[in-house]
Amino acid sequence: MFLISDLCALLEGYLEPDQVAEIYRAYLFGAEAHEGQKRLSGEPYIYHPLAVARILAEMRMDAPSIIAAILHDVIEDTPTAKEQIAEKFGNEVAELVDGVSKLTHIQFESKAEAQAENFRKMMLAMARDLRVIIIKLADRLHNMRTLEGLRPDKRRRIARETLDIYTPIASRLGMNRLRLELEDLGFAAYYPMRARVLAEAVKKARGNRREIISKIEIALQERLRQEGLEGRVIGREKHLLSLYKKMRSKNLSFNEVMDVYAFRVIVDKVDTCYRVLGAVHNLYKPVPGKFKDYIAIPKANGYQSLHTALFGPYGVPIEVQIRTEEMDKVAEAGIAAHWLYKTGEGGGVSAQARAREWLKGLLEMQQSAGNSLEFLENVKVDLFPDEVYVFTPKGEIMELPRGATAVDFAYDVHTDVGNSCVAVKIDRRLMPLATRLANGQTVEVITAPSARPNPTWLNFVVTAKARANIRNYLKNQKRDEAIGLGRRLLEQALADLEETLLMVPHERVVAALKEMNLASLDDLLEQIGLGNRMAPLVARLLVPLETASPEQEAGSRPLYIKGTEGAVVSFAKCCRPIPGDAIMGFLSTGRGIIIHTQNCKNIADYRKQPEKWITVQWADLIDATFQVDLRVEVTNQRGALATVAAAVADADANIDNVNLEDRDGIHTAINLTVAVRDRVHLARIMRSIRALDKVVKVGRGRG
Repeated sequence: MFLISDLCALLEGYLEPDQVAEIYRAYLFGAEAHEGQKRLSGEPYIYHPLAVARILAEMRMDAPSIIAAILHDVIEDTPTAKEQIAEKFGNEVAELVDGVSKLTHIQFESKAEAQAENFRKMMLAMARDLRVIIIKLADRLHNMRTLEGLRPDKRRRIARETLDIYTPIASRLGMNRLRLELEDLGFAAYYPMRARVLAEAVKKARGNRREIISKIEIALQERLRQEGLEGRVIGREKHLLSLYKKMRSKNLSFNEVMDVYAFRVIVDKVDTCYRVLGAVHNLYKPVPGKFKDYIAIPKANGYQSLHTALFGPYGVPIEVQIRTEEMDKVAEAGIAAHWLYKTGEGGGVSAQARAREWLKGLLEMQQSAGNSLEFLENVKVDLFPDEVYVFTPKGEIMELPRGATAVDFAYDVHTDVGNSCVAVKIDRRLMPLATRLANGQTVEVITAPSARPNPTWLNFVVTAKARANIRNYLKNQKRDEAIGLGRRLLEQALADLEETLLMVPHERVVAALKEMNLASLDDLLEQIGLGNRMAPLVARLLVPLETASPEQEAGSRPLYIKGTEGAVVSFAKCCRPIPGDAIMGFLSTGRGIIIHTQNCKNIADYRKQPEKWITVQWADLIDATFQVDLRVEVTNQRGALATVAAAVADADANIDNVNLEDRDGIHTAINLTVAVRDRVHLARIMRSIRALDKVVKVGRGRG
């Protein structure tokens, strides 16, 4: 069990005594805040923050990061507020703790939305201070190490989230050592059986491979000595998840994947890297097209190395990575290398600069994302880049994900360039905008001021920035179009009242907007354009009819249909709709809105005038009766009508009209017009009639 004394002993190796004392004070504060809380394993909760602090101490993170790690759950899980932390440990620590804390006090529509919003908050906090994500990754690593106490479904959910979000972020920030452990733990929790089988297979295969690995290592070491080059040669083992992914993606058997032998050569300086490359190419033949120079063009996360593939002894494939000590440190620790090795102006700083550049892009993206789920989807796209490098016409290198198109390139240059691109030249030849880019191509974007993004671009763009900007533009365009349509519909409706929008007094517009709880006229026009409000009703609200009789005033009669305040509403006699029926509204000149049932036979005649149809709904509370036609077939006996009338009365309804129809001498059809409250009341009346001996059939009349 890791205790505070162990943490202090670890910290004394690189922090000042007064900083260690401050961390101890933070431990006492955290232990008191979490007093009585336990983890699912049964141990006191404070052990978790201590373990997170230890992971950061092993990275040699600064004192505020360690304090924030110890306190990272106090805002979320205890009554402690951010202000208290700021008062005791300063604003810097309070901001870090707040950045790592989840949004627990806001209600979300779904768990997915809550997770997405938490992620969005974390990324924005991370943009302010990179240490937020380092603390979060350490927190996730300890949670993954202690998953045993959870239910299997919860374990799988957390493992999925780790593999989908946190390992790619660790990779994007170059924190390779932490990423590999997260991947292995995530794989074991998500696919326990596959991980176990694969681990056993690797263990068996390791014995057979030892001799070949040793032989290649000695040969590489000997060649370096002959060339007078200093360097360490290390045999690399593939991790379980990377083995599994390779087997899945390339459809290979375990033996085929394990046939590849991987080595790393670590040297003193960059110049030596290229000399070592020449030496190993002389020793074993290189595989054509498999050489990658990440020293000249580093990866997005600051990773630098030379990669090559060779035909080894007995024809076995060999993968070799060649890098300097500095590059190796950055490759393992990424942005944390800045704190871990105090690398000065070297790789740690460069990795941080690249991380900040990435985060700047994320900030732009989140401003144009519609909601947290869309932002999370965009970031996921951005977290899985397999880079392709292309050139601008001026010779600058642009880095894009594998599969990126000319449109992705245009948006990467600038949002305005993407929004107005009309054509592209690749290596001086005109090519379609959907063309996928390849390494080394020179790309020139041709723009036009009047050009606009095309919705079909969403079918082929791959970068999150392009996708977010196209969606944002289309969203705004949809609003503009809806406002334009709404304006035309409202002007048309006002024209029927011999008015125009300009003639309506400003005070009347403001009052109407207030009544409808809308902020601006554009919002009202958008609602009309989208079909959420009816133009004739809005027109009636803006231009009240002075001639309307008191019975027609909205406030003096019950409201049967939602949103029809101030309008004349009548119910069609052909289908006699009642509350509970599926209904449609038809705008009729001089008669207002006529309500029909959706299966009314007369609707077919009105289909030719779709602009006059409006979607309507029954009001929530209706205190009124509605006439409905019933057709009852009875055996031709004395007293049949009286019996049916009595059954209707027993069901608490009145008969407004009766019509008898002699059908064949045996049966008589009784057509009733009955006053009912709604469909439930009608069903009760029909059940009451159907229960009579004399009744053969009862159904609703259709006019």
